[in-house]
Amino acid sequence: MTRTTTPDERLVDLAQQGSDEAFTELTERNYSSSLKLAMSILRDRQEAEDEVQNAYWKAYRHIGQFQQDSKFSTWMTRIVVNQCLMRLRQKKRANFQYLDDTANEDRRTLEVAETRQGPEDELAKREIGEVLQREIRRIPPLLRHAFILRDVEELPMEEVAQRLGISMAAAKSRLLRARAELRQRLAKHFGRSGPATLLA
Repeated sequence: MTRTTTPDERLVDLAQQGSDEAFTELTERNYSSSLKLAMSILRDRQEAEDEVQNAYWKAYRHIGQFQQDSKFSTWMTRIVVNQCLMRLRQKKRANFQYLDDTANEDRRTLEVAETRQGPEDELAKREIGEVLQREIRRIPPLLRHAFILRDVEELPMEEVAQRLGISMAAAKSRLLRARAELRQRLAKHFGRSGPATLLA
C-alpha cells in the first residue's frame, strides 16, 4: 500500500476492516486541506488544530458508519465544519455564562485584572455567534435550507433530500455550495482583517 497508488475508496475499505495504517494514510492525505478549512472559519491556528484533531478522532471512531455515498474528503469536510461551528457556539455560550456569573461580583476586582483590550475582546466574543448567524441567513434560501438541515440540525442526508423534495445528489450539491459560500462570507470577517477584529 502506497500513498500514490491506493485509491481513497480502497483505504476506506481497509480502515473499516480495522486497518489503522489505512486510516493514517487517509489522514495524511486530507489533513492539510482540513486544517486550512478550519483556519478559514476559526482564524486561530491552535483552535483549528484542536478541532481538526477532534474531527479525525470522530471519523476514526465512526469510520464503520461511512457508507461511501460521497468521497472521504467530502465526509471529512462536513465533520470539520461541524466541529468548527460547535466551537464557535461554545465560545458564544461561554461568554454569556461569564457575563451571568460575574453580574453580581465585585466589579473592582475584575477591573484590576483587565487589560486595555479587555472590553474589545469581550465584545468580539459576543459578536462571533451573531456574525455566524447573520452570514448563514444571507446564504441564498435554496442553499441555506440544505445547510441548516444537515449541519445545524444534523439530519441524515436522506432526510435532508426528502424534506427539500430533491434527489440525494442535488441535496449534496446544495450543501457543498452552501458551505463554500459560508466560508467565503466568514473569510470577509475573519480572514483579511485578521483576529484583531472579531476573533481577537
